[in-house]
Amino acid sequence: MSQSINPELDYLRSLVSVLPSNPGVYQYFDENGKIIYVGKAINLKRRVASYFNRVPENGKTRVLVKKIRDIQHIVVSSEEDALLLENNLIKKYQPRYNVLLKDDKSYPWIVIRNEAFPRVHHTRQLIKDGSSYYGPYTSVMMVRTLIDLFRHLYPLRTCRLQLTADNIAKAKFRRCLEFHIGNCKAPCEGLQTEQEYQEYIDEVRNILKGNISSVIKYLKDKMTQLSDEYRFEEAEDIKRRLKLLAGFQSKSTIVNPKVDNVDTFSILSDEKSAYVNFLKVQNGAITQAHTLEIKKRLDESDSELLSIAIADIRERFHSNSTEIIVPFFPEIRFKGVEYTIPQIGDKKKLLELSERNVKFYRLEKLKQEANVTKTPPHIRVLETLQKDLRLKKLPVHIECFDNSNIQGAFPVAACVVFKNAKPAKRDYRHFNIKTVVGPDDFASMEEIVYRRYKRVMEEGNPLPQLVIIDGGKGQLGAAMNSIRALGLEEKITLIGIAKRLEEIFYPGDPVPLYLDKNSSSLKIIQHLRNEAHRFGITFHRNQRSKGALSSELDSISGIGEKSIEALIKRFKSVSGIKEASFDELKDIVGLAKAKLLKAYFSKEESA
Repeated sequence: MSQSINPELDYLRSLVSVLPSNPGVYQYFDENGKIIYVGKAINLKRRVASYFNRVPENGKTRVLVKKIRDIQHIVVSSEEDALLLENNLIKKYQPRYNVLLKDDKSYPWIVIRNEAFPRVHHTRQLIKDGSSYYGPYTSVMMVRTLIDLFRHLYPLRTCRLQLTADNIAKAKFRRCLEFHIGNCKAPCEGLQTEQEYQEYIDEVRNILKGNISSVIKYLKDKMTQLSDEYRFEEAEDIKRRLKLLAGFQSKSTIVNPKVDNVDTFSILSDEKSAYVNFLKVQNGAITQAHTLEIKKRLDESDSELLSIAIADIRERFHSNSTEIIVPFFPEIRFKGVEYTIPQIGDKKKLLELSERNVKFYRLEKLKQEANVTKTPPHIRVLETLQKDLRLKKLPVHIECFDNSNIQGAFPVAACVVFKNAKPAKRDYRHFNIKTVVGPDDFASMEEIVYRRYKRVMEEGNPLPQLVIIDGGKGQLGAAMNSIRALGLEEKITLIGIAKRLEEIFYPGDPVPLYLDKNSSSLKIIQHLRNEAHRFGITFHRNQRSKGALSSELDSISGIGEKSIEALIKRFKSVSGIKEASFDELKDIVGLAKAKLLKAYFSKEESA
């Protein structure tokens, strides 16, 4: 008797031959006993046999079949149960060849505690303690918005006190700051009945269920009743609450209020992934929205992936809607649920909204992946700057100039250098204005720009791609004169930034460019401008201090410029020179000048 060529395949086929023809879930194991795939089937025997009766068309499926060493199965009562069980097993074991549901977040809930005078707050832990949980919500911002709305609408307590009737009767607690600022009515001291408090909680429950219209109707009736009883202050308080609720309702209602308790799903897929968007509608308001990313493994169909997503999302968000709006019929039907493929009307608009959401989500994911994998952050900033300023080259090297003077006194200038969008402080330079007399910012700017780049060219150092002038058209024109004189107009792009409206000017163009106030381009230009101003002001202050010191020593007859310079260098200030000993002064300026200095300071003290 001839021996089988492939005993492993024969063993697997023997397992398939005894599989039942019922709905269920099958599991494939590799040689190490590890689950590598979980699948569902209406007919277990027929579905599993299809893997071994012919060569799979998909390459990944062929690789999977080669690695199968054992098969196990679980029989269930329906296809829907098979889908739910498959979903749970995939989450538990995360087999290599199954689709990957890329979502491991812990979502927030709003809880109404099971206690006397219940607290209302958000939580991420679902505890079976008799409390009422609403959610989960996909947006923490939505949860905070709702909690904040309840705080404004109702004076609910936030403390953790055990407000039993016995504890309140024994006067165990005292009112706190929340009572004094009007956020609580102090039920801890018996100043609010449990019945009144429960009315607030009932309204909160209705809002959380999406029944905002019923709450508004109840409050309007109550306001009318209070007005008829001449209780105008209480009626005014309810009017305030109605205004808040109406504002919240106008933001959340986007479809026909008659559309109630409906789930909407849409799907968009490519070669590697599928994206499924979910919208939950209650009383015409979208109360939940979520997009799930699914990583494909075996070239799964959209119908199969949509079924997986519906099962996962409805379980995760505890949805019990009896109607599901979809773009096409999924592979699996759920008990007690009707599928709707709308052609016109509000439900069609809802499906289109879901489809727009899933397209934007996929686009954002692709942008994020491209940014993270390809472009470093500083290059992205510089590319944006290049685009916004219409530069020919990427501005890796940027320089910025600023002038400082007080009515022409001690005129100085500063040049700061950024490389790769970061300050290169070793390359910063100070300038004393040499050829300009009086307060002439334009001439000063022309001088320092010329001196800066003439020296850069003489030393053979690299030129910047972008030069920024702190000033308007006048300073920019003066700087451009120097750039032209040096023949650099084709090598350097020059712009000016005016402080008042953050206008960007180009040489010869009377119309300024306005960048978005929040753009990264404007922020880096402002950073350069502010850094140049800070660096220039610091140098200017130092020059003023030295000037004041020199002017006082100039009045001493017999003390020359070189002696003053030596004294400043050694003692730093006039007070330092005054406190120096005779011998210390003699070592610096000699015997005769030391006597002159001591005589001058003695005479000054006497006066």
